[in-house]
Order: sequence, then C-alpha cells, then structure tokens
Amino acid sequence: MVETLMKKQLNLEMYKQEIADLYTGRSQTYDNSNWHLQIAHRLVEYGQVSSGQYILDIATGTGHVAISAAQLVGVEGKVIGIDISSGMLEQARHKTERLNLKNIEFQLADAELLNFATNSFDRVFCSSAFIWMSNLSAALRLWHNCLKPGGIIGFHAFADTAFISGVVTQKVAQKYGISFVNNKPTGTVEKCQNLLQQAGFETIDIKVEQDGSYISLDEAKKMWLGVSHPTPGQYPPPLSQLSLEQLAQAKAEFETELEALQTEQGVWNDITIFYVYGRKPKIQ
Repeated sequence: MVETLMKKQLNLEMYKQEIADLYTGRSQTYDNSNWHLQIAHRLVEYGQVSSGQYILDIATGTGHVAISAAQLVGVEGKVIGIDISSGMLEQARHKTERLNLKNIEFQLADAELLNFATNSFDRVFCSSAFIWMSNLSAALRLWHNCLKPGGIIGFHAFADTAFISGVVTQKVAQKYGISFVNNKPTGTVEKCQNLLQQAGFETIDIKVEQDGSYISLDEAKKMWLGVSHPTPGQYPPPLSQLSLEQLAQAKAEFETELEALQTEQGVWNDITIFYVYGRKPKIQ
C-alpha cells in the first residue's frame, strides 16, 4: 500500500505544486540539519503523547514528528503522516523501515483537503509547515474536525521577527507597494491564540522559545527570496509584480539593508519559535 501511495499523483494548484517540488528537491539533504529534528521532537514532547493514541502528522516531511510519536504510542497506537511531497515521504518511509516501525502509515495528501472521519485522532501535529497553508483558519477548522473531543493540536509558528531574509524582504517590498504575508498571521502569541479560538479550540497553551544564530553576510545575501522561490501563503510570489529592472534594484536594496545589520559576529538571524497547542472541547 505504501508503494502505491508513493506513486500516486496529487492534482495540486500551482502554489502547492511549487512547494511540493521545492521540498522534493530538498528531500535528499533535508535531514542534514538537526534543527528541524530538534524542534519536531520538542513539539511532540510538549504535546502529551502517550501509549495507544492515534496521531495525525501534517506535512510530515521526512517523518521527524511521526517517528518520534510512533515510538511513544507503541503497538496499540498508530501514526499517519501526510505530505504533498513524494520525495520527502520516500525518505520518511526508508527511515521507518530501518527502524522497523510498524505503526506508521504515510500518505501523499493535501493537508487542506483531508477526508478522515470526524473524531479520528487524539493528536494532530504540524511541524514547521503551518505557515505554508493557503488558508490558516480553514485548515485549523478542518484539523479540529479530525480530532477526538479532548484531543490536542500542536503546531509551530514563528515570531514576526523571525528569519532575517523575510523581515528584510518585507521592508524592501513595502517601498514598491508590495506586501509579504510570511509570519504576519502567526507572528505574535495573541494572533496564534485568536486563530485557535476562532477555530473552536480551548485550553490554549503557547510556549515561546528564543532561537537563532549569527550567519555570515554572504549567507544572508543568498537568502534573497526573489521570484524563483514559493512564498508562504501567497501565489504568485509578490515580487513577480516588479519589472526586471525593479527586481534588480530591490535585490540591491536588500543587500544594503543586510550590510547595515552586520556586526563582528555576523548578521543575527532570529528564529523565535512558538509551540502552539489547543484542545478540542470534550463536550461538543
């Protein structure tokens, strides 16, 4: 069944197809970074996973959350990991085979078009990928429906100060009358709380953890988003509105802004993370 799922093709809109292609292209090297693994494990750790639970892992990628959860729920539980990237799922499948985990199933599926029965899961997790959803509120309502009463959703969000490339690109784009969504919908604790409340969640708990590192100026400049990289929550990429001349000028302004941020240690790349949790009411 897993082999069939890997070969299945999704009929994705262009925005999601570009995301799928981006991550399939990254799938061979995605696990070279420990950062995604660390924050995925922390998401599960805070999510109160226990033996016998049924878990849905949204945008499972190479299976960081799914594998961590599967080891906790045991043979009486089950984990379903879904993703739109066949390449990422292939890596996840190889890892579970090496670990001989029998309680994980991977599906090629769109997180915003799920057809699981109501009240199917004890936990729904989404590690690092919530920002990529086309409609955050609608996605949360759908995932709320998948949860059992009393079940918990957990996802990562990032502060509006996070990821220097996006912050500086937003600043430059404003000069051209262009707005980037990026982390804005989830950029504060209050915004995350409101999203969960509007989707019907209660007992909201948001843990804020400071993260980040200094990167070289050259590394920061290479993070220019331009028009060749999909932009979270927006299609086509906002800068595609610019002429080639304007785009070149915007890139130069981006680099100038970064140069002004350089210190002896490099350029600070903030990655303040929100671990966001909400509970589906026990009485519907």
